[in-house]
Amino acid sequence: MIQSLPCLHPNPGWTGADSHKASSSHPVSDTVGKHCILELYGCDSAKLDDEAFLRDTITAAAKRAGATLLNLISHRFEPQGVTGLALLAESHISIHTWPESGYAAVDVFTCGDHTMPERACEVLRRELNASKHKLSSFRRETPTAIANAERQPVEIHSVELVPALAS
Repeated sequence: MIQSLPCLHPNPGWTGADSHKASSSHPVSDTVGKHCILELYGCDSAKLDDEAFLRDTITAAAKRAGATLLNLISHRFEPQGVTGLALLAESHISIHTWPESGYAAVDVFTCGDHTMPERACEVLRRELNASKHKLSSFRRETPTAIANAERQPVEIHSVELVPALAS
């Protein structure tokens, strides 16, 4: 099945030829998506400092959540620690690690009804061998004022930047 971008990343209230097709299978709801905040403690320090391992694990987590990975960037800090950010069609996954403390801070936000961010969190918890974790999740709600309003995307025009004045 081929999915269009509006289908992957629903935007309730937008109009246009493609949005009508998507809205028939994805009704407008008061929930935009689900946001999970995951604290991982007692993790394997070597894994927390392994950028390649974390990239593979984030990719697996996105897949397990049913999300579409668009891009993945990461950075390894000296002397230790990694930050990774996965751009998803449905939103994002981020991780920040502190190997010296065995700790990782994870953020998973997905839009739409077809994704399950808790599954991404479970992959990260398991793969990093966390001895303890705390998961907080909440629904992101569409503000009532725009939930049923007809909206059009704003056209962005290029702006000429003025060079800074020399002092």
